[in-house]
Amino acid sequence: MYYVRYPLSFHQVEDILHERGIDICHETVRYWHERFGPKFAREIRKKRAGHHSNWQWCLDEVFVKINGERFYLWRAVDREGEVYESFVTKRRGKAAAKKFFIKTLRRHGLPRL
Repeated sequence: MYYVRYPLSFHQVEDILHERGIDICHETVRYWHERFGPKFAREIRKKRAGHHSNWQWCLDEVFVKINGERFYLWRAVDREGEVYESFVTKRRGKAAAKKFFIKTLRRHGLPRL
């Protein structure tokens, strides 16, 4: 569950469990993740469904390369790290930002902050 919920490596989960007296290999953690990870992730998403905090979200803009071409990835992220909306565009400018904001506001409403 640590690996699914937090951004940890298999080795870090192995160390956490070793501190608690459980001696396993990181390959066991990988096997458990492949087997039970989707189930845990589904349960976490189900608990969060409809409970999104619309109190505050931030705009995140990242440059990404796809097949050697430069694109711009726009994301709306809430304070818990949940991604509300993402948008990839070839151009960066006022029109792209406006399109992203309109799309996000229509789906998720206006944040309080």
